[in-house]
Amino acid sequence: MENYLGVDQHFTVFHELMARKVRHILLVSSPYDAFIMEEDGSIASRIINEFHGLNLSNPPRLQWAATAAQGLELLRRKRYDLVITMPQVNDMDGQELAREVKAIYADVPVVLLAHSVAFAGSGSKPIDCGKDIDHFFIWSSDPALFLAIIKNVEDHLNVAVDTTKAMVRVLILVEDSPLYASYFLPLIYRMVVRQTQKVLDESLNQEHRLLKMRARPKILLATNFEEAEALYRRYQEYVFAIISDVRFPRQCSLDPQAGLRLLAGVRAEKADLPMLLLSAEAQNRQRAAEIKVGFADKNSARLSDNIEQFFLEHLGFGDFVFRLPDGRVADRAGTFRALEHCLATVAEESLLYHARHNHFSNWIMARSEVELALEIGKARVADFTSVAAIRAFLIEHIHALRRRRQQGVVVQFSEAEFDPEVMDFVKMGAGSLGGKGRGLAFLTNILPFCRELADLKLKVKLPKTTVIGADEFTEFVRENDLEFPDGHADDQEVARIFLDCHVPTTLSRALRFFLGKVTGPLTIRSSSVLEDGHGRPYAGLYKTYMLANNHADFRVRFKMLQDAVKLVWASTWYADPQAFSRSVRSAHEKDAMAVIIQELVGRQYGHFYYPALSGVALSHNFYPVSYMKAEDGVAHIALGLGKTVVEGEKSLRFSPRYPQIMPQFSTVDDILDNCQRFFYCLDLRKNHGDLSSDDAKCLVRREVDGAEDEQSVQMLASTYDAAEHRIRDGIQPGMKVLTFAQILKHQLIALPESLAAVLRLSRAGLGCAAEVEFAVDLAPDPTASTLYILQVRPMLKSGEQARVEFTEAERQQAFCHSTECLGHGVFTGIADLIYVKPEHFDPAVTREIAREIHGLNAKLEGLGRPYLLAGPGRWGSADPWLGIPVQWQDIAGVRALVELRPPGFTADPSQGSHFFQNITSLGIPYVTVSEGSGYFDFDRISEQEFITETTYLRHVRVSSHILIKVNGREPECLMLVADHTETKHDLPLAD
Repeated sequence: MENYLGVDQHFTVFHELMARKVRHILLVSSPYDAFIMEEDGSIASRIINEFHGLNLSNPPRLQWAATAAQGLELLRRKRYDLVITMPQVNDMDGQELAREVKAIYADVPVVLLAHSVAFAGSGSKPIDCGKDIDHFFIWSSDPALFLAIIKNVEDHLNVAVDTTKAMVRVLILVEDSPLYASYFLPLIYRMVVRQTQKVLDESLNQEHRLLKMRARPKILLATNFEEAEALYRRYQEYVFAIISDVRFPRQCSLDPQAGLRLLAGVRAEKADLPMLLLSAEAQNRQRAAEIKVGFADKNSARLSDNIEQFFLEHLGFGDFVFRLPDGRVADRAGTFRALEHCLATVAEESLLYHARHNHFSNWIMARSEVELALEIGKARVADFTSVAAIRAFLIEHIHALRRRRQQGVVVQFSEAEFDPEVMDFVKMGAGSLGGKGRGLAFLTNILPFCRELADLKLKVKLPKTTVIGADEFTEFVRENDLEFPDGHADDQEVARIFLDCHVPTTLSRALRFFLGKVTGPLTIRSSSVLEDGHGRPYAGLYKTYMLANNHADFRVRFKMLQDAVKLVWASTWYADPQAFSRSVRSAHEKDAMAVIIQELVGRQYGHFYYPALSGVALSHNFYPVSYMKAEDGVAHIALGLGKTVVEGEKSLRFSPRYPQIMPQFSTVDDILDNCQRFFYCLDLRKNHGDLSSDDAKCLVRREVDGAEDEQSVQMLASTYDAAEHRIRDGIQPGMKVLTFAQILKHQLIALPESLAAVLRLSRAGLGCAAEVEFAVDLAPDPTASTLYILQVRPMLKSGEQARVEFTEAERQQAFCHSTECLGHGVFTGIADLIYVKPEHFDPAVTREIAREIHGLNAKLEGLGRPYLLAGPGRWGSADPWLGIPVQWQDIAGVRALVELRPPGFTADPSQGSHFFQNITSLGIPYVTVSEGSGYFDFDRISEQEFITETTYLRHVRVSSHILIKVNGREPECLMLVADHTETKHDLPLAD
């Protein structure tokens, strides 16, 4: 997982740059010299302030020694990265001290720092001093010189490696005068560092900005011709500018033309390389023009301005100024985004002018985007057939860069930088991303760089996502003075109160700007800080709203978006989440709600909008069949929106490893009985009006038969041939049956393989079993299809360390036995049992049964008595014909569930439902009793003490307790009435 837990691959190389740092500096000077340097404050503090002022990291530690003897003793005890000394210390001059330092550590740089040129002996560095003293500088009370010295030493230490690894650029400064070197070096560093900071795209996060700083150009200082030429020859592939004095040593003597010789030689090899000649002699301006290099007069009062202008005009610092050939400004761009927009409209003459002079490459290079700069730099105008082709080439590459820079990045929202075309994950406001948001941010970080997924033929990505931080919820509650004591308001009343409240001004403005840039349907989802954590998923307990976002009046669209956000916040206080919080014993914890706004995956079909299929995949299969293994995982898929799956309606179950093994489709009759007949989609006509606590208001439940002419159904359905009683793959005359055969059997897209890869990735990243919700956009050209990951959460498998064994006596006494069960362990402490009276059960009255369960649950929960609940069909099913549609608040006190499957009631296990996820996360045993795989003895149960009875339910109580044994390794469960003498155990619940 090393590639998944760091920054994305676009930035990984930056971690490896600037590996050799100056962390410990030894300063050897007399007390007087130290006093002079510190008269304006501590040198160490000023170095730290300078680092922080330029946003640089890890300022070094400075150790002072008053004498050479003290300094050498410190050096013998500990290695220092840099030694700075003054010309005279009490017991040794600087030259001699440098020799002693080199004798101890030959590779430790030694810098001589003087107060004036006179202390250095002459205006130029002695030609032979490089043996021991690496550089002379003149101290002028500017702490920026210390920064420049430190950074220059680091640049020399790292340049060889960093140019090779990341093609970092190199600027060569040739100056032999300590006075001018002490002036130019801090000036150049300050411009380079500040320019690097300035041009870092504000859409990058802080970590990436700091990493990008490491890729700034290296500044290499040379003091003679041979040294400068050697640096150029060694790094000529990476040199992006040379700034040179005119007069400096060549061949061991001072050459008044050395700089001109150096730059002329380089110009003969590189016609486009920016170079600047520095001279105190005005006549050298003409000579500079002759070899086509810039010129700056050392005697000019505007010397620093002239150097800065060179950086702006020739090195790409500052805005990109589009000019016409006559020099007039046509446009300007300060960011890659602005550059892309300008390129689309700028005049052809301007585009050609800059392309011919390699200005685009230089500007991009100054922003440390070396690969793109080199690629554009290699392209020549003659390579293209037209100016339009040049324009398209530049726009395509700039846009690709912007997309790549955003991959794996959580970007802080700002109006100036927000661009939904390239930004995949945006955070709006402050505070936690919440549970879902954290999972999505994790996937954002790893999905684009997973090699296994890249090798598959199905694109895998997240929908465009914006998360409103949880602090905005806290501020909303505070500003509106909201408080709801537990149980003192129903859901509709809470929703009404929230809708009447105002959204904080800053957030409202951000949402307005956001909506002005975003088109297409949206989904607004919860992301509670307590949600989707280990052991407490809160799955499906909060609200999710889907909006058409297509009304002609922006005010209507904006109101619906704000109302949806308010109602997601409101669901924090709804009855189901409150009841679940009590179950997981987290009611004392402070909940806060982040909100996720995502583009809704799907395509439009007339008035409807929906994805071809949605589903849930789990890395652990609780019900493996045939030669499947639990760790192979399982997936549930359905046509349309995922509401079908997560609410337990009919869907198709398969193992991503064995997609053609589908027990519920074993025969033609099985297919006809178990296939999906209804699906959910967004009704695009429901684009106005008031929202409510009912988050399905904008959705519609359609019959599959009514959509048989729509592309998604035609690509996923098979045809039933009634005459031959056969199912034929593909669309033919006859009744359409959703079998997903084109995907699972004929491999139209690599969905099973992609789901398996995502599950492996999620499991490795979370460190436990994982559950993934997804949707598929199935394009007419299947190769253009995309698998969208909507969320990831940890699954809690019950601990299976302890062995659970069954005695023969227990088997004889059991009133319930099953080989289809979830959970693991020995469970006691239950004396109450509520069951649906089999003689009164009718699928048509399951809603009434759910209401009766709610009443009995409230009484037992109030008494603190956990209970066993047994009844026919799926518990928690949204389809009342498949089971009893209880919600969490209806059974909050339950401690074990039995699902009975009477003949004709054969709903497939719905491992993908939110209800199922919450049950398993709490460690509540869920036992299924099917014909042929177990039994539930009503006669034995009826012998127990009768407590109460309703129309459809009976409540009994045992004299001691019910013993429940569940073996999750080799699924088997026994339930029996225990003797009084048996030891009781605490029910193991998730914390």
